[in-house]
Amino acid sequence: MAEIFRRFHEAEPEPKGELHHVNPFTLLVAVVLSAQATDRGVNRATGPLFAVADTPETMLALGEDRVRDSIRTIGLFNTKAKNVVALSRILVEEHGGAVPATLEALQVLPGVGAKTASVVLNIAFGIPRIAVDTHIFRVSNRIPLFVGTTTDKVQAGLEAIVPEPYRLHAHHWLILHGRYICKARKPECPRCHIADLCRYPSKTMA
Repeated sequence: MAEIFRRFHEAEPEPKGELHHVNPFTLLVAVVLSAQATDRGVNRATGPLFAVADTPETMLALGEDRVRDSIRTIGLFNTKAKNVVALSRILVEEHGGAVPATLEALQVLPGVGAKTASVVLNIAFGIPRIAVDTHIFRVSNRIPLFVGTTTDKVQAGLEAIVPEPYRLHAHHWLILHGRYICKARKPECPRCHIADLCRYPSKTMA
């Protein structure tokens, strides 16, 4: 386990998420919008949106109709526009316009589940959470790191066993590994720098 993450660290000491943001609020919005959407598609929509609304106050002032128009290219844009405006209102009215730094407070915001909250805590506040998406779920079960039947179980398992020095960046290393190397249909094992440590039965080095 430690050797796997040592190699990830050696290859990319400071991994970064691919969703564009300028502060904790825009990160929160971007992650909410990313559900069932690609990071690239979200970034195309949020560039113009965040240029005019990068705080809960300015997003609330923009209003649901204009938010909807800005994110129309993203799947489920009607529901997401409602959620973005609603969570902005809660942040203004209950948190003084600040994004809270606790899982409990984040998860009551519209459109924010455990995975979204964990991403925000990890990236915005440096709290070592490992939000498990489809990529991380696949990689964890495939290598395997932790075998689990649900994303929640895999998250709890990984957070319990990933060595502490690597826990902060584990989310990014695993998601990037799953997105670009350990792909779902055809993993690129010859390019993998942990191939000799992986026990995936269909692994090929051809």
